Amino acid sequence: MAAPNIVNVATITGKTAVQIVGTSATTLVSNGVGSNKVIKINALYAGNIDSAANFDLTVDIFRSSTAYRFVPTITIPFKATLDVISKPIYLEEGDSIRLTASSANKIEVICSYEEIS
Repeated sequence: MAAPNIVNVATITGKTAVQIVGTSATTLVSNGVGSNKVIKINALYAGNIDSAANFDLTVDIFRSSTAYRFVPTITIPFKATLDVISKPIYLEEGDSIRLTASSANKIEVICSYEEIS
């Protein structure tokens, strides 16, 4: 796993990922092994779209076959939105952000990020 030196950046590409979260850990954003990129996650918002029930969300960084849960389990009230990341984080090569919900199709996520190379 490596990350390029971001002092001499050649390209920054802004992107947005969206996902309806299921009950199995599913990748939202991934930085492939050997990509020669670093991914800067700027914002991650999760919204509970149900009109009556609260649901739980777990968010992890998956690295070297290990899930590091930086949001172990948090309850999102019905019809509410959670700002999951308050400061940017970086994904090195081989890293990914994964999401898991307590119930399928009840939480929608939007992630703003930059691919830097």
